Formats: sequence, C-alpha cells, structure tokens
Amino acid sequence: MRILIAPDKFAGTMSAAEAADAVAAGWLRARPGDTAATLPLADGGPGFVDVLAHALPGATRRTVATCDPLGRPVQADYLRDGETAYIESAAACGLHLLEAAERDPRRTTSYGLGLIVSDAIETGARRIVVGLGGSATNDAGAGMLTALGLTLLDSTGAALPYGGGVLSACAAIEGHARTRGVEFIAATDVDSPLLGPHGATYMFGPQKGATGSALPFLEMSLSSFAELAERRLGPVGASEQPGAGAAGGLGFAFFLLGGHRESGARLTCEAVGLDAKIAASDLVITGEGSFDAQSLRGKLAAEVASGAAVHGKPCLVLAGRSDVDAHPDLAGVHSVTELLGSPEAAMREPVEGLTSLAEKVATEWRE
Repeated sequence: MRILIAPDKFAGTMSAAEAADAVAAGWLRARPGDTAATLPLADGGPGFVDVLAHALPGATRRTVATCDPLGRPVQADYLRDGETAYIESAAACGLHLLEAAERDPRRTTSYGLGLIVSDAIETGARRIVVGLGGSATNDAGAGMLTALGLTLLDSTGAALPYGGGVLSACAAIEGHARTRGVEFIAATDVDSPLLGPHGATYMFGPQKGATGSALPFLEMSLSSFAELAERRLGPVGASEQPGAGAAGGLGFAFFLLGGHRESGARLTCEAVGLDAKIAASDLVITGEGSFDAQSLRGKLAAEVASGAAVHGKPCLVLAGRSDVDAHPDLAGVHSVTELLGSPEAAMREPVEGLTSLAEKVATEWRE
C-alpha cells in the first residue's frame, strides 16, 4: 500500500515533521512492504513557515530582529516568495517564547509581529499572509498596529503602554498605519469573533495565563478598544467577523487594515499539492495533538479528511488525545492516550507512544 502521512503538529510535544516520522516508523515496522510518504502540514500556527518553505522551493527566508511578547529581543524568520511574504505570528507572539510563570495576556504584546510585518512592507512585499495561532497575546493586535505607525493615547494624551490590560484606557488613536497598500491575508482556522463566550478572551485566554477576574477585565478592555478602533479605522462590525478573535484578536487588527481571512489549513494544503498526493495514495493518515469537535470545523485534520473523501481514499486520524470517536470522512480515530492509558503517559512518551500507536493500527488495518 501507498500511505500518505500528513499530520499537523502535536502542540507541546512534536512538530508536524516529527509526528509524521513517528507514524511512518511505526507503520512500516508492522507493514514493511508498504511505502510511506510524509507530508508535514500546518494550519497557520507554529510550523506554518517551515511547511511552506518546503513547499515553495523558490522562496527565501529572511531573518529580522524583533521582540517577544514581553518586549525582549529575539530573531525571527519569515518567508519571501516573489512579492508575497509568509509570516508566522507565533515567531514573535508565540506562547512557546514564554515560561509558564511569565504568561499574562494583560501584559503581553503583539508589537514584535508588527516589526516583522513592517520589514516585509518596507522590503517590497505587496501581499502578506500571516499565519495566526499559538499566540501568548490578547491585545486585539494593538501592539502590532503601534509598530505599523498608529499611536494609542489615554485621556491625558500620553501613549499607552503595551498589553491587553490597558486597552480600556485608550481614548484616541492617532496617525496612520504605514502599509503602502499591501494586501493582508489572515491565515487561520479559528472562526471566533473578537468578543463574547467564543471570542479571544474567554475561549483562548485561559491557556495564555488569564484566569478568574482577569477574564472579564480583558474582555472589557478589548470591547472598549474595539468600539473606538472601528469608529476611527473601520470597518464597523470588524470585531464580529469570523476569525477576528484569532491569535488574541490579531484577526481583528488585520480586518482594520483592510485584510481578509482565509483558511490556514486550505492555504497550506494547496501550497504543498495535497490533492495530487492524496490521489496517488491508497490510504491517508493525518493527526494532531488534540482531536476534538473544533478539529472538525475546518481545521487541518478535517481538511485532509475531506480531501481524502473526495478521492474515495480511506483516512485515519492518529492523535495524542481524542474526544471524537467517528466521522463520516474518517475510517478510524485512534489516540496515544487510549493506547497508553492516561494523558500523563502520552505526554511523557509522545514520540514512542505515537510510533507504537501507528504500529498497532497498521497491524489491525484491513485493506
């Protein structure tokens, strides 16, 4: 059999490439006569640039000096393919850049992403695709907008400090964003609005360190800022658009800049030629760290499964953990947690666990 292994990252344990290699090793251990092609994928979060760098042989990496979510200097790469720049928001805003004790979205800023975007603009990019995901920020993109030339002022006329916790004090937005007419595309599979129970704060704030009273405080801050930003920059209703809540509200900021949203999974899958690779395979395997109901709402695993269904090819999901037992587009869902007996065991041995899971599934697979 010809096996196509096309997973997303297993957040916190394995990159997409490491996961693909683990599945291939386990499958071929059980079925050495099969052939396995690995195709690491990404949906806009960490790994987005690496996946596209492999898919676009003519593209070049550019390294820039920027800052992390707490303003400390870091180096970040982005990709240039002609007049298109591909940027990963997590390169400057990523949760992985902070220690657990440092995570506080009242303080973290997207300013560093703005520095990367500015570099792409000033070096001639005409189209900028930003993968949104894995962020430590919840500032509605205010830091990024500041880096692009806007000034946020309080009622005394003083410039606001950074972070989502101060946005309720924003009384005016001055200046103009230096975007030179660039087309912005927010690549995300999060369809959350900016505000509300499914918005940036309440849906994703807890994983970034916001708990208890910090959540309603941040929600109030974002709501106040969004109302002012829509009046000053437009369009009215930007905060309600699907994807506005992605990456702590960075989607909202790109809508303010005239950008639009595209599926990060679909964009990546098209770039790597997934459709043709599925057509040339007998079985497709995808996966991610946590496969749940959200995974079926246009995220990467669902995109792969849908493509397999179009070609009439069976598709399996191998995940770290799963709350989903079955789906019409899937031939099976299996998890490392189920195999090893607990989430703790799955986290302790992620690579070995996934390899063993793939071996077990391969042993039981009937063509």
